[in-house]
Amino acid sequence: MTRKQSGSFDDENLFRQTVGKVQAVKQDKVALHEQKNVKPKPYPKPLIVNFDAHLSSRNTEDIATVGIYDSLNFLSAGLQNNVLKKLRRGFFGIDAEIDLHGLNTNDAKRQLLHFLHNSVEEGCRCVHIVHGKGYRSLDNLPIIKNEVNRWLRQHKDVQAFCSVSPKDGGTGALFVLLRLSDKYGFEDYNSM
Repeated sequence: MTRKQSGSFDDENLFRQTVGKVQAVKQDKVALHEQKNVKPKPYPKPLIVNFDAHLSSRNTEDIATVGIYDSLNFLSAGLQNNVLKKLRRGFFGIDAEIDLHGLNTNDAKRQLLHFLHNSVEEGCRCVHIVHGKGYRSLDNLPIIKNEVNRWLRQHKDVQAFCSVSPKDGGTGALFVLLRLSDKYGFEDYNSM
């Protein structure tokens, strides 16, 4: 049996004509273009944000402790009650949300303040915060729910908040109306 050739003589000539002249490679390393005396590109230093600085020194000791089924409401001074009604009905639309279930107090505070800061920076107007009802809390006193109530009342960017309808989390969640960031050039929301 004879072995069949893989290609004909014409194919080989055609290939050599197409490729053209070739030289053997003597070195298989490629030298990159050397740039002498070139400074590396600068990069911005990371901005260190003190999230606790967003909390005012408002006295929160007079805030009553709430239970599992108690709803929360807050309206900052100068805003009309109509704003709270519209917030409760979902008029503003949700721009972002966070769930604080299962976190300890320190982690919940850190994540909440970070979330609120980022939401304001991104121009979010209304956010949804799920804090949980606190079914596993001792004496039916939900820890995270009460802390979130205090932190939001102290936060300088929070204009209003209220518990949501049962389909959105009921007394275990809040709609929060935020102040628009100064970079968007809007004044505080006082006319609704």
